[in-house]
Parts: sequence; C-alpha cells; structure tokens
Amino acid sequence: MTWLVTGGAGYIGAHVVRAMVEAGHGVVVLDDLSTGDVARLPADVPLVVGSTLDRPLLGTVLREHAVVGVLHVAAKKQVGESVEQPLRYYRENVEGLRVVLEAAVDAGVGRFLLSSSAAVYGMPDVDLVTEDTPCRPISPYGETKLAGEWLVRATGRAAGMGTVSLRYFNVAGAAAPELADPGAFNLVPMVFERLDAGEPPRVFGDDYPTPDGTCIRDYIHVADIASAHVAAVRRLTERPDSTDLVLNIGRGEGVSVHEMLAVIGEVTGLDTTPVVTPRRAGDPARVVASAERIAQELGWKARFGVAEMVSSAWSGWRRQHPAQS
Repeated sequence: MTWLVTGGAGYIGAHVVRAMVEAGHGVVVLDDLSTGDVARLPADVPLVVGSTLDRPLLGTVLREHAVVGVLHVAAKKQVGESVEQPLRYYRENVEGLRVVLEAAVDAGVGRFLLSSSAAVYGMPDVDLVTEDTPCRPISPYGETKLAGEWLVRATGRAAGMGTVSLRYFNVAGAAAPELADPGAFNLVPMVFERLDAGEPPRVFGDDYPTPDGTCIRDYIHVADIASAHVAAVRRLTERPDSTDLVLNIGRGEGVSVHEMLAVIGEVTGLDTTPVVTPRRAGDPARVVASAERIAQELGWKARFGVAEMVSSAWSGWRRQHPAQS
C-alpha cells in the first residue's frame, strides 16, 4: 500500500516521509522543489518532480504507484507573503489542492489527509483553542487553509473518501540535523539568524496581556507533527470511512517569547537579551492548542519538549551555517 506525499521534500514533508517509511508504509513523493531538497529524502523513496497543478502528471503518479491514500503537505505558507501575493496563495493552496483531490477521486483513492494550520483560527480570545473554536483567519494564508478544509470535507462526503485535516500549531526542531528548517521565518530560526549576525533578537511588543508581556504560543516538535500523520494514516487505514475529522496538533502548553529566548540562550550559550520593537499587526496575545481530541481520536500525544526542539534546531542550523560557527 503506497501513500503519495505532496511536498514531501520540504521541511515538514520530509519528516512525514521519514516517519511513514519507518512505520512500514510505502511512499512516493511529488514535489516541485521550489523549497524542497532531494537530499532530505531516503534513497529508496521515489521522487516525482512536478506541480500539484499538473493534473495529467498526478493521474500518472497515482496510477503507476497504485496509491491508496494522499498526504497533502504541499503549500505556500508564509503569512506576510500571502498578504502581498494572495492570488498566488489561492492558486497554489486552493487550486492545487482541488486538482490533487480531483485526481485522487478519479483514481479511486479512498483516503486523504490535509496538512492544515492554526492560522485558520485567526486571533482566538480563549485560553485553549479547541477544534470547535470559531475560525476567523486574518491572512490569505489562513483563508486558503480553511477553504482547503472545506474542500476536503465536501469531497470526502461526495466521494465516500476518508478524510482528516490536521491543524499544526508552531512547528520547531528537527528529527535530524539534515532535516532542519532552512528558512528564517519562524521564531527559533529568526533568533538564530540574529545571533549569527552578532545582533540581539527582536521582540515584537512586550505589552501584551500575558504574564511577561510577550506573546504566548504552543510550540510543537516537527517529529511530533510527523508522528501525528502516521497516527492519522493508521486511523484512515483501519477506518477508511472516517470523515470530517479535524484535529489540532499541539502540546497544550503555552511558551512566551521571553521564555523561548531563555531556552535558546541556555542551549546555545549565547546572550539572547532582546531589543523590543513595536507590535506586529495581527499578532494575538495567546494561541495555545487543546490537544484532547487528537488524544481521544488517534491515541496520540506529543513526546518532545521545548528544550529538545531548540537543541535539535540549533544542531541543524549549525550544520547549515558552518561558516558562522
């Protein structure tokens, strides 16, 4: 039984692929390599270089590899960029998903898992975000993820396809140094980049209604993200009639920016005393997941803590930036 992983050569996708292979699942990867890297993939995993918008190619891949399920990880994911390029984000994230779903339905694929995001919630004013918290995305990126969930749900109902949507919270860390996040768009690599440049980390606002005045987020190790996908695949394999299953992937624990900087300082041995700059528009004070439903539905729970996320991310960063070490 082979599963197609779209975006499988990317940061998160490659972790998913590795976890799937280790769990004994057959995998084929489709990736346009715009942000993916062939070196992240196990040597025995087939890679098809191409776009999720290429309907004929998708049909060929699904047929030739006898695909039984799809893990759709491929997407554009930078919030700020989505504000500047909404048409691109809707094309890649919504139309690309529509094309993949169409190909899957035509090929008789009965299982579909969507990588979604906590960005669908927008700025929730609750202590713990449950799957029933109203979705009010505040960026085109978040809108495309919510629209994607709707599309997967509707298709699953119409085609009798088992579906799961997984809403990631703040992803960090690496299962191995060679799989580390190469970008500097999230807090941990952004801090690493500033430290390498000999500059203090930046804190965007310290006057939020939180204990230390900085934003609180739920950070989740990327290896835990990958294991949640494997748990969802097990659910879809055992119960292919599962539909409309939407689950948060988080630890249910909030970490403030100041607390994260303290951990980064401990791991790196560097001074992480920040400079405070004005708030960024659209940053909610607190976004922390409720992880109860995924535990109930999939028997899954996060294994790794913040220190393990930071230390693994730092090992990967040093591997990618040896000149500054």
